[in-house]
Amino acid sequence: QVHLVESGGGLVQPGGSLRLSCSSSGSIFSFNAISWYRQAPRKERELVASITRSEITGYRDSVKGRFTVSRDNATNTVILQMNSLKPEDTAVYYCNALRVTDSGLSDYWGQGTQVTVSS
Repeated sequence: QVHLVESGGGLVQPGGSLRLSCSSSGSIFSFNAISWYRQAPRKERELVASITRSEITGYRDSVKGRFTVSRDNATNTVILQMNSLKPEDTAVYYCNALRVTDSGLSDYWGQGTQVTVSS
Protein backbone atom coordinates (compact mmCIF):
# COMPACT_ATOMS: atom_id res chain seq x y z
CA GLN A 1 0.00 0.00 0.00
CA VAL A 2 1.29 3.44 -0.95
CA HIS A 3 1.03 6.34 1.45
CA LEU A 4 1.39 9.92 0.32
CA VAL A 5 1.79 12.70 2.86
CA GLU A 6 1.56 16.37 1.95
CA SER A 7 3.07 19.12 4.06
CA GLY A 8 4.00 22.77 3.84
CA GLY A 9 0.61 24.43 3.67
CA GLY A 10 -0.34 27.44 5.71
CA LEU A 11 -1.46 31.05 5.70
CA VAL A 12 0.43 33.49 3.49
CA GLN A 13 -0.16 37.01 2.28
CA PRO A 14 -0.82 37.76 -1.39
CA GLY A 15 2.46 37.84 -3.27
CA GLY A 16 4.07 35.43 -0.84
CA SER A 17 5.46 31.94 -1.35
CA LEU A 18 4.92 28.46 -0.04
CA ARG A 19 6.70 25.19 -0.67
CA LEU A 20 4.56 22.07 -0.58
CA SER A 21 6.05 18.61 -0.23
CA CYS A 22 4.58 15.24 -1.11
CA SER A 23 6.41 12.37 0.54
CA SER A 24 5.82 8.83 -0.65
CA SER A 25 6.21 5.65 1.38
CA GLY A 26 7.49 3.97 -1.76
CA SER A 27 9.80 4.88 -4.58
CA ILE A 28 8.35 7.73 -6.62
CA PHE A 29 10.22 6.35 -9.60
CA SER A 30 7.65 3.55 -9.66
CA PHE A 31 4.95 6.02 -10.62
CA ASN A 32 4.33 7.17 -14.18
CA ALA A 33 3.38 10.63 -12.97
CA ILE A 34 2.84 12.56 -9.78
CA SER A 35 0.45 15.48 -9.76
CA TRP A 36 -0.79 18.23 -7.53
CA TYR A 37 -4.51 18.94 -7.44
CA ARG A 38 -6.42 21.52 -5.46
CA GLN A 39 -9.97 21.97 -4.32
CA ALA A 40 -11.44 25.25 -3.17
CA PRO A 41 -14.69 25.40 -1.19
CA ARG A 42 -17.75 24.68 -3.36
CA LYS A 43 -15.55 24.01 -6.39
CA GLU A 44 -14.44 20.95 -8.30
CA ARG A 45 -11.02 19.49 -7.70
CA GLU A 46 -8.65 20.71 -10.40
CA LEU A 47 -5.27 19.66 -11.70
CA VAL A 48 -2.54 22.16 -10.88
CA ALA A 49 0.75 20.61 -11.98
CA SER A 50 2.24 17.27 -12.94
CA ILE A 51 5.65 15.72 -13.35
CA THR A 52 6.33 12.46 -15.14
CA ARG A 53 8.91 9.79 -14.45
CA SER A 54 11.04 11.36 -17.17
CA GLU A 55 10.56 14.77 -15.49
CA ILE A 56 8.29 16.27 -18.10
CA THR A 57 6.18 18.90 -16.37
CA GLY A 58 2.82 20.47 -17.06
CA TYR A 59 0.82 23.26 -15.43
CA ARG A 60 -2.62 24.73 -15.57
CA ASP A 61 -2.61 28.13 -17.26
CA SER A 62 -3.44 30.11 -14.12
CA VAL A 63 -0.26 28.97 -12.33
CA LYS A 64 2.23 28.99 -15.20
CA GLY A 65 5.23 31.13 -14.39
CA ARG A 66 4.39 31.11 -10.66
CA PHE A 67 4.44 27.45 -9.65
CA THR A 68 7.21 24.93 -10.20
CA VAL A 69 6.94 21.18 -9.67
CA SER A 70 10.06 19.09 -9.14
CA ARG A 71 10.99 15.68 -7.82
CA ASP A 72 13.73 14.23 -5.66
CA ASN A 73 13.99 10.52 -6.33
CA ALA A 74 16.53 10.04 -3.55
CA THR A 75 14.07 11.19 -0.87
CA ASN A 76 10.89 10.06 -2.67
CA THR A 77 9.52 13.58 -2.53
CA VAL A 78 7.75 15.82 -5.01
CA ILE A 79 7.87 19.55 -4.40
CA LEU A 80 5.46 22.26 -5.49
CA GLN A 81 7.09 25.66 -5.18
CA MET A 82 4.42 28.33 -5.25
CA ASN A 83 5.41 31.96 -5.74
CA SER A 84 3.44 35.17 -6.24
CA LEU A 85 0.46 33.59 -4.54
CA LYS A 86 -2.99 35.04 -5.10
CA PRO A 87 -6.18 34.75 -3.02
CA GLU A 88 -7.64 32.55 -5.75
CA ASP A 89 -4.91 29.97 -5.02
CA THR A 90 -6.60 29.30 -1.69
CA ALA A 91 -7.56 25.62 -1.56
CA VAL A 92 -6.72 22.25 -0.13
CA TYR A 93 -3.83 20.88 -2.16
CA TYR A 94 -3.60 17.15 -2.78
CA CYS A 95 -0.83 14.96 -4.10
CA ASN A 96 -1.73 12.19 -6.54
CA ALA A 97 0.47 9.38 -7.80
CA LEU A 98 -0.40 7.43 -10.94
CA ARG A 99 0.91 4.00 -11.80
CA VAL A 100 0.19 2.19 -15.05
CA THR A 101 0.96 -1.52 -15.25
CA ASP A 102 -0.07 -4.47 -17.38
CA SER A 103 -2.84 -5.03 -14.83
CA GLY A 104 -4.30 -1.57 -15.27
CA LEU A 105 -4.16 1.84 -13.72
CA SER A 106 -3.82 2.69 -10.04
CA ASP A 107 -3.76 6.05 -8.38
CA TYR A 108 -3.13 7.14 -4.84
CA TRP A 109 -4.03 10.27 -2.93
CA GLY A 110 -2.65 12.08 0.07
CA GLN A 111 -4.80 13.63 2.77
CA GLY A 112 -4.27 17.19 1.57
CA THR A 113 -2.75 20.35 2.99
CA GLN A 114 -4.56 23.68 3.36
CA VAL A 115 -3.20 26.74 1.58
CA THR A 116 -4.77 30.07 2.47
CA VAL A 117 -3.74 33.27 0.72
CA SER A 118 -5.12 36.28 2.52
CA SER A 119 -4.09 39.64 3.89
